[in-house]
Amino acid sequence: MKIMPGNSKLLYSGRIDWSSQKEPVFVYPCTSVKIKFTGNTLKICVKNKSAYWNNYLGCIVDGEHSSILLPANGTASFDIVVKPSKNNEHTAMFFKRQDSCHEMTLLWFEIAYGGEILPLPPNPLRKIEVYGDSVSAGEVSEAVQYIGKEDPVHNGEYSNSWYSYAWIMARRLNAQIHDIAQGGIALLDNTGWFNGPCYTGMETIWDKIRYNTALGGVSEWDFSKYTPHVVIVAFGQNDSNPEDYMKEDYNGEKADRWRRHYRDFLLELREKYNEAYIICCTTLLKHDVSWDNSIDEVVNGINDSRISHYIFKRNGCGTPGHLRIQEAEEMAAELCHYIESLGIAW
Repeated sequence: MKIMPGNSKLLYSGRIDWSSQKEPVFVYPCTSVKIKFTGNTLKICVKNKSAYWNNYLGCIVDGEHSSILLPANGTASFDIVVKPSKNNEHTAMFFKRQDSCHEMTLLWFEIAYGGEILPLPPNPLRKIEVYGDSVSAGEVSEAVQYIGKEDPVHNGEYSNSWYSYAWIMARRLNAQIHDIAQGGIALLDNTGWFNGPCYTGMETIWDKIRYNTALGGVSEWDFSKYTPHVVIVAFGQNDSNPEDYMKEDYNGEKADRWRRHYRDFLLELREKYNEAYIICCTTLLKHDVSWDNSIDEVVNGINDSRISHYIFKRNGCGTPGHLRIQEAEEMAAELCHYIESLGIAW
């Protein structure tokens, strides 16, 4: 029996492109769909569009994790392994493991003939949004044998948003998450590593659903669809490419310009989310402390009691490579403790 994407018993989470109600497009990491059903048959059909790397779909069936290698470009259906259960009921979640290195369109599910799709508990009432780079996306997080080391050579297979500090944190706080994270992103256009050689910055993508021009058109996000209680702003690391002007000339024109734009970004978030707690940070990934000093300067200058700056215990010196699972858990634990200390009325 076919289950189409618009079925009301499916449970979605994330910033999804619903411009076609029959073909929702998943762009950001942590974007997910859940299905609860009877019977021991489950198929999923998707369409993938790839910009780079191999692309993988995350899958959790009755608590068991797996990943599915997607076609580089095109449509494919997959038989999902479902083990028999006592009550013949199963829950599956499919999610975006990676950032906009690809876009994936959900086309349909199929369950056994005579099977039934069952209602799911609603998403948590608590809501978190994260704006960040590859660390926030969980890039290379599964390369656990490289803890505290440079990244191994890879082609996307180690990236898994489930193990990003962002999603770990959200699960521990029992919160929904919109993870607006993109590997290589910096604040400003023409800096960072994303979408070179004319690099695209967070200033350009933060209010979009689809933004990778290598994959087609650009579309705007409707902020009325999701209002977070907590917003994490976690960039200021890729911004040192192609020039680490903050380290080299902290009081120079380029550094001052970055701080002005960072301030403007925070104020734009405040305009969208009047009551949200906005927490600025970088990560354990190695970077010069001048970027954290600049964030501190901006936050103090705004003087908003609900905009703060958190510094991790191993901030900027924890690892030369991307965060592995254990390091992401470390960041998530610290952030959870800090968020809980704010006394937020969720």
